[in-house]
Amino acid sequence: MRSMKALNQIPLSMLDLVAVREGGSVADALAISLRTARHVESLGFTRYWLAEHHNMAGIASSATAVLVGHIAGGTSHIRVGSGGVMLPNHAPLVVAEAFGTLAELYPGRIDLGLGRAPGTDGLTMRALRRDRIEREEDFPRDVAELQHLLAAPQPGQKLIAMPGAGTNVPIWLLGSSLFSARLAAERGLPYAFASHFAPRLLLQALDVYRANFRPSEQLTKPYAIVGVPLIAAPTDEEADFLASSTYRRVLGILRGDRRRLQPPEENFMASLHPEERAAIGDFLGAAVIGSPDSVRAGLTRLAEATDADEFMLVSDVFDADLRLRALDIAAQVCKA
Repeated sequence: MRSMKALNQIPLSMLDLVAVREGGSVADALAISLRTARHVESLGFTRYWLAEHHNMAGIASSATAVLVGHIAGGTSHIRVGSGGVMLPNHAPLVVAEAFGTLAELYPGRIDLGLGRAPGTDGLTMRALRRDRIEREEDFPRDVAELQHLLAAPQPGQKLIAMPGAGTNVPIWLLGSSLFSARLAAERGLPYAFASHFAPRLLLQALDVYRANFRPSEQLTKPYAIVGVPLIAAPTDEEADFLASSTYRRVLGILRGDRRRLQPPEENFMASLHPEERAAIGDFLGAAVIGSPDSVRAGLTRLAEATDADEFMLVSDVFDADLRLRALDIAAQVCKA
């Protein structure tokens, strides 16, 4: 039986998709990302991850390894990593060399989170992979190859990642289904569930991961991160208003109409059909939105339900200053 953690015992981290805001530029988005990373570092956050997505007008994090280096270079001690690199899009050797280089530049600060989805649409997937056809067995094999390339070279080993070999960059498996939960458990790897956009299987995946976990050289007991969409403000009413930017983004995803992050809109949810409101609610089932008291209650409920080892916040607030304020509120709530 795992002992339940108090809220102030659960580390906070952040996942950034580097949203390009309506009326802003990619350069603006990159600057906001670095500013945010520095801010959460000052708040005591554990890690700052960046997600790989391609061919999306409102997301500027496609060159994930480049951004990891940019953020790590602009901060001093927070861990920086991928949340994640979509491994089917890359040869394991290329990933090992990129993250091995980052590990040499920023020792002890780099994480390598891996996903098995393409992170894009079919057309872009074909452009990334050329003629490669992904099979179910490829991802476990590629993870094992990456582990091998990042470990100390063995006698007679012909293929060496240089840089990369011997860096032992921590590998995390990411997922929104049970597949990666089982694989992370079998390999003894830390696991991050993408409940910030796909919460339906969250509790089941955590149960599978913990029940089947096998200790490894990297990890002696299960360690699970839970993704949390977070919008915080001084009042519930303001938080719900600011969250309309996220509601608009989710509705665009559901309709196949992806745009830049939009400004908040009064009474947005009330203007939708009930089916659309329900779909947005399902997408954001793990979201914590509201005043400090509401955030405390929401995170406490999530902690009790999941026994999370760490929360990874995703905060799509349109105004960059108000985004920092939301993260301040989360940090204050969790330290109280």
